[in-house]
Amino acid sequence: MTVEKLDGVTLAQMILTGAHHLSNNAKKIDALNVFPVPDGDTGTNMNLSMTSGANEVKQLTSNSTSEVANAFAKGLLMGARGNSGVILSQIFRGFAKGMEKKQSLSVADLAEAFDAGVASAYKAVMKPVEGTILTVAKDAAKEAVRVSETEHDIIVFLEKVLTEAKASLKRTPDLLPVLKEVGVVDSGGQGLVTIYEGFLAALKGEALPADTTVVKMEEMVNAEHHKVSQDFMDTSEIEFGYCTEFMVKFEDEKLADHPFNEDKFRNELSEHGDSLLVVSDDEIVKVHIHSEEPGTCLTLGQRFGSLINMKIENMREQHAAIVGEHSHDAPKQKSKYGVVTVAMGSGLKALFESLGVSVVIEGGQTMNPSTQDITDAIQKANAENVIILPNNKNIWMAADQAAELAEGNVAVVATKTIPQGISAMLAFNSEADINENKEAMDEARKHVKTGQITYAVRDTQIDGITIEKDSFMGINEGKIVVTHKDKVEAVKLLLNELITDEDEILTVLQGEDVEESEVAELVDYIEATYEDVEVEVHNGNQPIYSYIFSVE
Repeated sequence: MTVEKLDGVTLAQMILTGAHHLSNNAKKIDALNVFPVPDGDTGTNMNLSMTSGANEVKQLTSNSTSEVANAFAKGLLMGARGNSGVILSQIFRGFAKGMEKKQSLSVADLAEAFDAGVASAYKAVMKPVEGTILTVAKDAAKEAVRVSETEHDIIVFLEKVLTEAKASLKRTPDLLPVLKEVGVVDSGGQGLVTIYEGFLAALKGEALPADTTVVKMEEMVNAEHHKVSQDFMDTSEIEFGYCTEFMVKFEDEKLADHPFNEDKFRNELSEHGDSLLVVSDDEIVKVHIHSEEPGTCLTLGQRFGSLINMKIENMREQHAAIVGEHSHDAPKQKSKYGVVTVAMGSGLKALFESLGVSVVIEGGQTMNPSTQDITDAIQKANAENVIILPNNKNIWMAADQAAELAEGNVAVVATKTIPQGISAMLAFNSEADINENKEAMDEARKHVKTGQITYAVRDTQIDGITIEKDSFMGINEGKIVVTHKDKVEAVKLLLNELITDEDEILTVLQGEDVEESEVAELVDYIEATYEDVEVEVHNGNQPIYSYIFSVE
């Protein structure tokens, strides 16, 4: 079979197959990691990033290769996680630009796209390091350009590109001494090879390779490998301790005062850390940096617009925890109590942890954790007694199943909302037994009212209320009670339903799409309208819900 032209439908299938193959091998790629967490989960980060890109492609019906590639690149950019995910997004951002306005692709077009992808990725990285995914992408692109001079069959062309990518991957330990010392190839490069394998399999109509690795995986994927690779660096040697990721959604008013220049912004941030990646399009800029001053980095970004999708993780603590997990010392002694809860948003996670929660599972209304997720969290809590706060009715059954499967004393407090979970934690007493705690926490959750503001994804009518797509909805204890096209007006209508003369405290949990100026305006309104109510504001950074209100 000879293929001399590639259409959009075929390119889309290649992308989806590449994403599927990466997903199948994500854990193996994770096991190749050398450097300290949280950037250590390369396979997971690339998989989540790739899945975001693939989901955009799934929604297309176009047969234009340019439109497919642009949708893929946009999805990758929005979903990119960690160094590896951001670099991957830039490879395919350049790839998409290299085939701009083309309905179908020849070998020459693909070679140009591969080459453009490498240029985009190298530009995004402040200090490119050879022996990484960048090298594998570069070597594969050089081979693509060379082969395109004489070859017209896309299948033969991709076979040769993949062969060179694998050879480049095998050479990464010679370029990066730490890889040779630990005995692995580069994890990001392995991820890219895995994607290219999926591309070729889809094009040839063949089954995916059963084993994507070019080295003996059994020699490196074992219980001790992760410990060995993390032990290579002492915790005290981590110079910049906070893995900081954020996006800035551009705002015209701020850009008028501070015009955005990607290169200038990258240079500014480079003074505050390393492992820096800055990528942007017309709507957003995405930043990844390891820094001792995450707040300063956020402030620099905020000059251009609103901060969204923020994540800051302490790499020293996580590195020390991993080394400790795999030490040959006696198993860590179980604590008396552990609490597991479910929440979405970095601010909510931090809030629950400050209240004493041991493990926060990322999830909620749109991403319900599985029974296995909760079971894993119970084990991670490592306690004689574990209490689960689901914070959503849709998670109750999974929580109950996990409690039945778990060893030891596990109790579920049937919290329906984030405010109920917070109220339950405030009633927790580490000196009481688990049954007493379950009873007290269950009683506490009943004495808080929950309000939520979100948006409508379609026109509908419910409980006598006509709701238009994209308008805001106010939810009182799970029931939609108000709607308005303006978010702040919807909040005011909801608070009028929520707050009574007997209420004393209103806690506002601010979502990821809410600006500080809007919150300040809202607090002024609440204090003027409800004079006897004390207002507390926390940045929950939660998606979906612009505001979550707790009323007591």
